[in-house]
Parts: sequence; C-alpha cells; structure tokens
Amino acid sequence: MVLIHGMTGILSPNRPPVSSLAAVMGVVLTVVISTMAMAQQQQGHTDDLAKACQSKNGKWLEKYSECENAERQWCATTGGRFDECASACRHNPDPTAPCTMQCVPLCIFPAREPQPDAKNPSSLDQAKGVLEGGVVAAANAKSGGPQDNGTAGQSPPPASPATETKAEPQKGESKEAKKESRGSIVVAPLPLVSPAIGSGIVPVAGYIFPFSKNDKVSPPSTVGAGGLITNNGTRGWGVGADLYLKENTYEITALYGKGNINYNLYGSGPFDGLKLPLIQSGSLFRGEVLRRLWWKIFVGPRFWTGQSFLTLAPNSIENLPPLPPGVGIHNHMRALGLRMIRDTRLNQFFPTAGEKLQFTADFFMQSLGSKYSFQSYKLTFNQYHSLSKNQVLAYDLFGCATSGQPPFYGNCIYGTSNELRGYVAGKYFDRYMFAAQVEYRLTLPYGIGLAGFTGVGGVVPGSTQLLFKNSHFLPDVGGGPRYELSKKYHVNLRADIAKGVDSWTWSVGIGEAF
Repeated sequence: MVLIHGMTGILSPNRPPVSSLAAVMGVVLTVVISTMAMAQQQQGHTDDLAKACQSKNGKWLEKYSECENAERQWCATTGGRFDECASACRHNPDPTAPCTMQCVPLCIFPAREPQPDAKNPSSLDQAKGVLEGGVVAAANAKSGGPQDNGTAGQSPPPASPATETKAEPQKGESKEAKKESRGSIVVAPLPLVSPAIGSGIVPVAGYIFPFSKNDKVSPPSTVGAGGLITNNGTRGWGVGADLYLKENTYEITALYGKGNINYNLYGSGPFDGLKLPLIQSGSLFRGEVLRRLWWKIFVGPRFWTGQSFLTLAPNSIENLPPLPPGVGIHNHMRALGLRMIRDTRLNQFFPTAGEKLQFTADFFMQSLGSKYSFQSYKLTFNQYHSLSKNQVLAYDLFGCATSGQPPFYGNCIYGTSNELRGYVAGKYFDRYMFAAQVEYRLTLPYGIGLAGFTGVGGVVPGSTQLLFKNSHFLPDVGGGPRYELSKKYHVNLRADIAKGVDSWTWSVGIGEAF
C-alpha cells in the first residue's frame, strides 16, 4: 500500500509534465507483468486439462486445446464444448487431401483468462488501476480539463448500476444446475420369453452415479438389484455393484444371487431331441478388486463361492437322456481367479469409440472346499467405430475354454451372455467355444434407436476336435428397437429378436449386448 500511495503522489498533476511519460511507462510495465502472470495461470490450467484428458483415455492436442475421444459428461463438467462427431481431418491445412469419413468425439476448451476479483483485488490489480487513473489525471492536467480542481489524484467514480454490465447466469440455467442430480436412476420391468425357463418378468432397478463428487476422471459407478419370476416355477433375486474409485485407479465389483432355476438340458448324439427337465437351487457370490497398473490396464484377483442342489423335475420319467453327474447331490464350488481388462471406451453403457479387451481365469479347487476341480478361461475383445454422429458399428470376439473335471454347467455354454443370441442356453455346451458378431446401431430422435446384428460361432467337444470336426457351426441374425432410459449416461432399454440354426430367442435387457 505504501508503494501505491507513493505512485499516486508521483502522478499528481502538480508534478512536471514528465510525470505523464512516467505514468505511461508504469502502465506498460504493469500490463507486461500482469500478462506474464496470466500466461503462467493459463499454462497451469492447460496442464491440468491435459492430465485429466489423458487419464480419461483421451488424446490431448496442446496446439488447439482439444481432447480427442473425450466423454460427454466429463467434457461438460470440466467446462468444455462437446462435439460428438468432429472430423478426423479438421486441422489438415490442405483441403484437397484425402480424408477418412470417421467421427472423432471431441472436447474443445476455450482460452481461459483469469478475471479480477472486484471485491478483493490483488495488489497487482490495485497498482494497475492507480497507474491507469494517473494517466488520465495527468492528461487532464495538461489540457486544463475538469480534473484541475484538486481531484486529479482521485480515481474516476465507479459506474452507476444502470450502466454497469455484469455477467450473470441465466435464470433458467441456474435452476437447471440446481436441479441436476448427482446420478441417474434406472428402473424397468423386463418381460421374459425363454424356451429354456419359460415366460415371466425380470424387475430391475439401478443407480448410476460418480462415486466421488470431486472425481472427474473415474467412470460412473453402478449399484443395482433385480428379480426373476417365470411361469415354470423359476424364482430368484440378486444385488450387485461396480465401483470406480480414486480417479480411475481402482475398480471393485461384487455380485450376490439366490434362487432356483427350472430349465431343460438337451440330449445330443443318439439322444438328440430329448430334454432332461432339471431344477437347480442355490446361491452364488463373486467379488473382485482391480487396480490400474500401466497402459490403462487393470489387473486384480477375484473370488467365487456358491452352493447348489440339482434335482430332476417331478413327473419326468419317460424318454429321458442319461442323467449328468451331480444330480441329487449338494454341490459346493469355490474358486480363486484373475481378471485383466484394458478399456478405452468413452461410455461404458453406449460406446461410440474405443475398445475393450478382457481376460479372466478361474481356478476351482477342492483345497478351497469345492467339490469339483477345474479351470475356466474366457477372452473377450470388443471394438467400436462411429460411422456418423448417430451411427455406430460394434464388433465382438469371444473365446472360452475349460480344463480339468467340470460339472456340465461349468463348461462353456453357448447362448449365454449374448454369445450368441438366437440359441437356447443348455442345448450347446462343451469344453471349447468361440463366437464373433457385428452389430449396427442407429440413434434416432426422441430417445429411440434401432440395431441389427449377425454373427457366427461354435462349440468344440475336446482337445482332439480343435479343427472343428464333429462340432457345431452356429450362426445367428437378428435385431430390435432401443429406448433411452437415462439421457445423462445414454443407457438404453434393449429388445432383440434373433434366429439361430434351429431356434429363436426374444430377449430384453438394459444396456447394449456388448
């Protein structure tokens, strides 16, 4: 403050005319210093955006202040402008150069300049204001203006409220910001028509939310619960959670389910065409803890434990295939396993770009209390491409293998987990399985969408059949509508009808098939 008062005295109109030149030099010096300070603040802000972009699996373009492959929600929370379908050649200086017709999800950040605080100005802002006022005073003194009456050293009066311009948020925007919830609730009673377990309903409720309000990097977490009721006596319920913590450093998943499933086991070979009606009751728990290591790869252990009781359905005495091992026995199954995943998708519920690679290995051991000793391995690779602003092409590759002595329900089961749709679970299962499919997704106005898919796969009985001798070659084709349940996270209600070689299925689910 002593410095400020001293400069005010120097800029008094009673000083020699050289004071005007000194004041101008002072203003120039002040502007240079303030510009350097703002540049440092801008650089620090840009570095923070670059780190946040890279942590979200994006590509930061320093020259243009852009984050490629950005997620819409993250872009909005960090103050950027989201472009769902930016051109991959938008910065090419040669407009005649060939360009791939590819959409790039883009978050554009405007240049940010720190604004002075009117209520609590910094010493730099105070000095700048005094020097600017001194220039005006000196100029008026030289020209004999109205400031010669002894008020030359005073700053100009502040603007009246009528002429003062103040940037304020629109009332509608303020209300929307206040009403915006932390997460999104998804509720749906899903109808079920299955040749395996009958017709019924699957009520589902879930909550999608950021685990921490201050975490702008982690994908949204999910908790949910669901039930199962069909007309053949099947009953069940389950709860689950998928949590992302510490700026996408940890992923924790947990799942618990309990109930009874009444289904048919289909015969093969000389028993082809026969069905074995079974009732399997029990419970199951699975937990995982994964940590991000390098190259966006998460790795961590997982644990399975469960028990079941398998019996033959009543009034089933004629034309039955042979009973599988384990019928009429209480079975306990426990396993330690490993899960590894690399996920560069922008939105886990409706991916438009990126890919997902996942490998799981589970080791069921009698030393852990399991009745059966066997190993199960699964590999999944998904890739997504934006054809335009509202069109996506998705690819899926899946492989499964088992070794040891698994029960029949521990083998690779064709038709489960949407690998592939169009087939009844329980008809094709064996030691080895593969599947590949492609799906076209179209987003329409008013939250409506369409999808069409086709694929091919098969099951292989054993290690001597790896050349697909005596194996089943099983293609599928189908499609169905979509309806958006959550606009914030683009979560769709999915209904698919699919046709296989000798069967068809109609399924309803939340989220895309893969």
